[in-house]
Amino acid sequence: MGECGAAAGAKDWASDWRAFVALWAIPGVAMLAAVLLEPVLRAVVWTAMLAWMGVACLLNARRCGRIHCRVTGPYLLAMAGLVVAYALGVAPLGPHGWSLLGGATVIGFAGLWWGSERLWGKFGRP
Repeated sequence: MGECGAAAGAKDWASDWRAFVALWAIPGVAMLAAVLLEPVLRAVVWTAMLAWMGVACLLNARRCGRIHCRVTGPYLLAMAGLVVAYALGVAPLGPHGWSLLGGATVIGFAGLWWGSERLWGKFGRP
Protein backbone atom coordinates (compact mmCIF):
# COMPACT_ATOMS: atom_id res chain seq x y z
CA MET A 1 0.00 0.00 0.00
CA GLY A 2 2.93 2.37 -0.16
CA GLU A 3 4.55 4.16 2.69
CA CYS A 4 1.28 5.20 4.31
CA GLY A 5 0.13 1.58 4.65
CA ALA A 6 -3.20 0.33 5.91
CA ALA A 7 -4.05 3.55 7.74
CA ALA A 8 -4.38 5.41 4.45
CA GLY A 9 -6.45 2.62 2.92
CA ALA A 10 -8.87 2.73 5.85
CA LYS A 11 -9.49 6.44 5.20
CA ASP A 12 -9.81 6.09 1.44
CA TRP A 13 -13.31 6.88 0.17
CA ALA A 14 -12.50 5.32 -3.21
CA SER A 15 -11.91 1.97 -1.46
CA ASP A 16 -15.17 2.12 0.52
CA TRP A 17 -18.01 0.96 -1.73
CA ARG A 18 -20.68 3.13 -0.06
CA ALA A 19 -18.56 6.26 -0.30
CA PHE A 20 -17.55 5.37 -3.85
CA VAL A 21 -21.18 4.99 -4.91
CA ALA A 22 -22.22 8.27 -3.27
CA LEU A 23 -19.26 10.33 -4.39
CA TRP A 24 -18.51 9.02 -7.89
CA ALA A 25 -20.92 6.34 -9.17
CA ILE A 26 -24.22 8.19 -8.64
CA PRO A 27 -22.85 11.44 -10.12
CA GLY A 28 -21.51 9.45 -13.09
CA VAL A 29 -24.90 7.84 -13.66
CA ALA A 30 -26.56 11.25 -13.34
CA MET A 31 -24.26 12.59 -16.06
CA LEU A 32 -25.07 9.65 -18.29
CA ALA A 33 -28.82 10.15 -17.74
CA ALA A 34 -28.44 13.88 -18.45
CA VAL A 35 -27.46 13.05 -22.03
CA LEU A 36 -31.21 12.80 -22.61
CA LEU A 37 -31.82 16.36 -21.38
CA GLU A 38 -31.76 19.52 -23.43
CA PRO A 39 -28.34 21.20 -23.52
CA VAL A 40 -28.89 23.83 -20.80
CA LEU A 41 -30.10 21.29 -18.26
CA ARG A 42 -27.37 18.86 -19.35
CA ALA A 43 -24.79 21.58 -18.74
CA VAL A 44 -26.17 22.23 -15.26
CA VAL A 45 -26.13 18.53 -14.32
CA TRP A 46 -22.71 17.86 -15.82
CA THR A 47 -21.17 20.94 -14.21
CA ALA A 48 -22.60 20.09 -10.78
CA MET A 49 -21.61 16.42 -10.98
CA LEU A 50 -18.10 17.10 -12.28
CA ALA A 51 -17.57 19.69 -9.55
CA TRP A 52 -18.95 17.26 -6.93
CA MET A 53 -16.63 14.47 -8.07
CA GLY A 54 -13.64 16.81 -8.43
CA VAL A 55 -14.04 18.21 -4.92
CA ALA A 56 -14.56 14.68 -3.56
CA CYS A 57 -11.27 13.64 -5.19
CA LEU A 58 -9.41 16.59 -3.70
CA LEU A 59 -10.86 15.95 -0.25
CA ASN A 60 -9.99 12.26 -0.53
CA ALA A 61 -6.43 13.09 -1.57
CA ARG A 62 -6.11 15.29 1.49
CA ARG A 63 -7.77 12.71 3.71
CA CYS A 64 -5.72 9.64 2.75
CA GLY A 65 -3.14 10.65 0.15
CA ARG A 66 -4.70 8.69 -2.72
CA ILE A 67 -2.42 9.44 -5.65
CA HIS A 68 -4.96 9.40 -8.46
CA CYS A 69 -7.24 11.77 -6.55
CA ARG A 70 -4.48 14.38 -6.63
CA VAL A 71 -4.67 14.46 -10.43
CA THR A 72 -8.27 13.48 -11.15
CA GLY A 73 -9.67 16.15 -8.80
CA PRO A 74 -8.23 19.10 -10.73
CA TYR A 75 -8.99 17.34 -14.03
CA LEU A 76 -12.68 16.93 -13.18
CA LEU A 77 -12.89 20.57 -12.08
CA ALA A 78 -11.27 21.64 -15.35
CA MET A 79 -13.79 19.53 -17.27
CA ALA A 80 -16.59 21.28 -15.37
CA GLY A 81 -15.15 24.57 -16.56
CA LEU A 82 -15.04 23.31 -20.14
CA VAL A 83 -18.69 22.24 -19.91
CA VAL A 84 -19.63 25.75 -18.79
CA ALA A 85 -17.52 27.29 -21.56
CA TYR A 86 -19.13 25.06 -24.19
CA ALA A 87 -22.65 25.72 -22.88
CA LEU A 88 -22.00 29.47 -23.03
CA GLY A 89 -20.62 29.21 -26.55
CA VAL A 90 -17.12 30.24 -25.51
CA ALA A 91 -15.48 26.87 -26.29
CA PRO A 92 -16.10 26.19 -30.00
CA LEU A 93 -16.27 22.39 -29.94
CA GLY A 94 -18.70 22.14 -32.82
CA PRO A 95 -21.85 20.05 -33.13
CA HIS A 96 -20.27 17.05 -31.39
CA GLY A 97 -19.10 19.03 -28.38
CA TRP A 98 -21.09 17.02 -25.86
CA SER A 99 -19.63 13.78 -27.19
CA LEU A 100 -16.14 15.26 -27.08
CA LEU A 101 -16.62 16.48 -23.51
CA GLY A 102 -18.10 13.17 -22.37
CA GLY A 103 -15.38 11.14 -24.05
CA ALA A 104 -12.60 13.35 -22.75
CA THR A 105 -14.05 13.12 -19.24
CA VAL A 106 -14.26 9.32 -19.22
CA ILE A 107 -11.01 8.59 -21.07
CA GLY A 108 -9.05 11.31 -19.26
CA PHE A 109 -10.32 10.26 -15.84
CA ALA A 110 -9.61 6.58 -16.48
CA GLY A 111 -6.17 7.32 -17.91
CA LEU A 112 -5.18 9.58 -15.05
CA TRP A 113 -6.47 7.09 -12.48
CA TRP A 114 -4.70 4.12 -14.00
CA GLY A 115 -1.54 5.93 -15.07
CA SER A 116 -0.89 7.91 -11.92
CA GLU A 117 -1.13 4.86 -9.69
CA ARG A 118 1.11 2.82 -12.00
CA LEU A 119 3.75 5.55 -11.90
CA TRP A 120 3.57 6.67 -8.28
CA GLY A 121 1.68 3.96 -6.37
CA LYS A 122 -1.68 4.00 -4.67
CA PHE A 123 -0.99 6.26 -1.69
CA GLY A 124 1.36 9.08 -0.84
CA ARG A 125 1.45 11.33 2.15
CA PRO A 126 -1.94 12.94 2.88
